[in-house]
Amino acid sequence: MWISTLNILNYRNIREASLEFSPKLNCFVGLNGQGKTNVLDAIYLLSFAKSAFTSQDSLNITHGEEMAMVQGKYETNDQMVNGFTISCGLRKGVKKQFRRDKKDYPRLIDHIGLIPLVMISPSDQQLIDEGSDERRRFMDVVISQLDRKYLDCLTRYSALLKQRNALLKQLADKFSSPSMGEQEGAALLEVLEWQMVEPAEYIFHARTQFFETFQPYFEDVYRRIAGSESQEIPESQEIPVLRYISQLQDRDLRDAYVRTRQRDLILGWTSQGIHKDDLEMRLGDYPLKQVGSQGQQRTFVLAMKLAQALYIGKPILLLDDIFDRLDSERVERIVEMVQGDEFGQIFITDTDREHLTEIVKPSASAKIFHVENGVIQ
Repeated sequence: MWISTLNILNYRNIREASLEFSPKLNCFVGLNGQGKTNVLDAIYLLSFAKSAFTSQDSLNITHGEEMAMVQGKYETNDQMVNGFTISCGLRKGVKKQFRRDKKDYPRLIDHIGLIPLVMISPSDQQLIDEGSDERRRFMDVVISQLDRKYLDCLTRYSALLKQRNALLKQLADKFSSPSMGEQEGAALLEVLEWQMVEPAEYIFHARTQFFETFQPYFEDVYRRIAGSESQEIPESQEIPVLRYISQLQDRDLRDAYVRTRQRDLILGWTSQGIHKDDLEMRLGDYPLKQVGSQGQQRTFVLAMKLAQALYIGKPILLLDDIFDRLDSERVERIVEMVQGDEFGQIFITDTDREHLTEIVKPSASAKIFHVENGVIQ
C-alpha cells in the first residue's frame, strides 16, 4: 500500500499543498524549521488519526486560521483491493472529522491498522533516555497495527487500571489505617482485578509472540547497519542485546494482585501488571544508556525501528532527519537497505540535497521536493 497524492490545507506551517508521490522513494530537502517534518506528520496523521507530536489537535492548525484539512489517496498492489481516500478535518473547538471515502468512522480506533506506517525521527532517542512507558509504546504501536483484539485489550486494561488506581487512592485517603481501607474496598478491588486479568494475559502473550519474531529482525538489521558481513557479530564490534521483561513471566497476575493489595493501598497505585513491562537494552553486558556512544545508541534505535517495519511487512516508512550522529558508511548502508525490495514506500527528509543525491540510487524511482517556509516544490 502506498499514498499517491496528498492535499494539505492550513496544517501547521503548510498553508496549501497538493503533492503527487513516487510509490517507492520521496525526499524532502530544506533547512531546519521550513516544514519538512510537517509533511511527514500529515502522512502520519492519516495512518493514526493523530499527530506524531501533539495530542491537542488545535495546535496543528496554522496560526490565525480556524480549520485545517489533510487528505490522502491510497493505492494497493492487490487487484482484489480497491484504493481509497482518507481525510481528516480539524476545526477549533470542534471534534475532528475523520473519514474513509467520505464516510465517518464510528470509532477512530477502527481505523488503526488500515494503513501500516513506521516513523523514525530524532525523538526515538526517548526509547533509551526515557522510562519504560516509551518502550511499551514501541511494542504497542506495531502490534496494534496488526492485531485489533490487542488494541481493544489495551484500551480495556488502561481504563480498568485507571479505575483501580483511583479506588486505591480513594481508600488510602478515606481511612487512616491501610488495613481498614483494604477491608472496606476488597470487594470492589476484586471485581476490577478479575476484569483486568483477561486483557492483561492477552497483551502479555501478544508481546511475547511479537518479541520472539521481532528479535531476529532486530539482530539482522543491526548487523547490516554496523557493517558485519557474517551471520554473527565479531567480538570486535558491539553486541546488541534486546530483551522483553514482564512480571507475568514468573507470576500469576490474579494472585499477585491479592498479595500486593496492602502495599498498593499504601502506595496509592497498582504495582503489578503489564503496565510495568519493559524492554532491556544493552551493549554486551552493560546498559546501552550508560556505555553506548551517540552513534551506537542511534544505530540501536534505528535497528529497532527498521526491524519494526520488516516485522509489519512493507509499511509506509517515514525517515525524518535520521542521518545526524551517524558516520557516512552507516548512512549509506541504511539508505541502500530501505531502497531494497524488503521495504515499501519511503519518505526521507534532509537538509543537504547534494548529500541526499549522492546516497540515493540513481536508478531508483525517486521524487525530490524542496521545502521553504511551508511552500513545497
